[in-house]
Amino acid sequence: MEKKTLQKRSFLPALCFFFFLSVIWHPCVALAQPQERTDVSADSLIEAPYGVLMEASTGQVIYEKEKDTQRSPASITKIMTLILIFDALEEGSVHMDDLVTTSAYAKSMGGSQVFLEEGEQQTVETLIKCIVIASGNDASVAMAEHLAGSEQEFVKKMNARAKELGMENTHFEDCCGLTESENHYTTAYDVALMSRELVTRYPKILEYSSVWMDTMTHVTRQGESEFGLTNTNKLIRSYEGCVGLKTGSTSIAKYCVSAVAQRDGITLISVVMAAPDYKVRFKDAAAMLNLGFSKCRIYQDENKETLPEIPVKGGVREEVSCEYKGSFTYLDTNGASLEGITKEVTLPEETEAPVKKGETAGKAVYYLDGEVIGEMPVLFSEDVKEAGFFDCLKKAAEELF
Repeated sequence: MEKKTLQKRSFLPALCFFFFLSVIWHPCVALAQPQERTDVSADSLIEAPYGVLMEASTGQVIYEKEKDTQRSPASITKIMTLILIFDALEEGSVHMDDLVTTSAYAKSMGGSQVFLEEGEQQTVETLIKCIVIASGNDASVAMAEHLAGSEQEFVKKMNARAKELGMENTHFEDCCGLTESENHYTTAYDVALMSRELVTRYPKILEYSSVWMDTMTHVTRQGESEFGLTNTNKLIRSYEGCVGLKTGSTSIAKYCVSAVAQRDGITLISVVMAAPDYKVRFKDAAAMLNLGFSKCRIYQDENKETLPEIPVKGGVREEVSCEYKGSFTYLDTNGASLEGITKEVTLPEETEAPVKKGETAGKAVYYLDGEVIGEMPVLFSEDVKEAGFFDCLKKAAEELF
């Protein structure tokens, strides 16, 4: 099928629709804080043995150090627990104001906890705060049991979700990271993957993970009492733009963190695993974030403009509309001039009925200095049925009279 290309800067009249055009413009470019660019080796930037820095919108890895080595994750396990909670909220199977009852098993959790009592009821929203701010193991198990009936069944869902996300070096044994099992492991890269899923798909989590201090109210047979929640992620207070996400530490895992920071439209995820102490954990996370913000520039094209309709052969309608599949994002870490990015949209001169909504109609190709940097599909945005005998008869009559 012959193709045509559309040009944004010199729109041709509708009669010239079938000619070859090109689309060139300059959507917004988000710039990080300008800093001197430096080349840093994997060994010299961070002290911890394992780390990765990822840009959230593209998933591009900016820095890595032994990113695929399996390690015990401690409480950053709870990132996956939070993903499943927000999955359930999105599906509508639970709601923020639903009450969750604490079991004896959930109450028995050691380590970091918010001291829930057996039979105590808290809302889903309160337990989310307890998990992401105070790293409550008891709150995590209470939510796991509420969503799946038991922690064991919930863990099955965690592992299935990890597989969906491409976390190839991850296996969970519990929902909070308290276990010392050798079969409970992940990697710095896999932690970045699940962190990216949580903050990009469910950005509401940042409303909770960015809170430094909060309170909850225990409601038990003994009455009501307030309990303070203090964020375990000290970067919330000390690093400009830090909005999350989760810390973890055990004797086996040592000190871990998945830190999320935002500046000038750029979101970075900095993962540190097995740091020797909490100071190194936060120092290393900040060092990677500094590197990222000094190097990253983001090009974003929302793809909101209206595309020309495409003629349909043999359909009940003469034309069909189309639209971009989504927005396009390009991350540059090499100091290139993003003002030179161009876009070329290619569409067919015509298509044949039947046409199904969501099928590929064409594509947009992005170039930087003549080199392809990415593509975005263009999809049909409506159905067009094939014209039957009576449709053709009706059309002929309309044209005749």
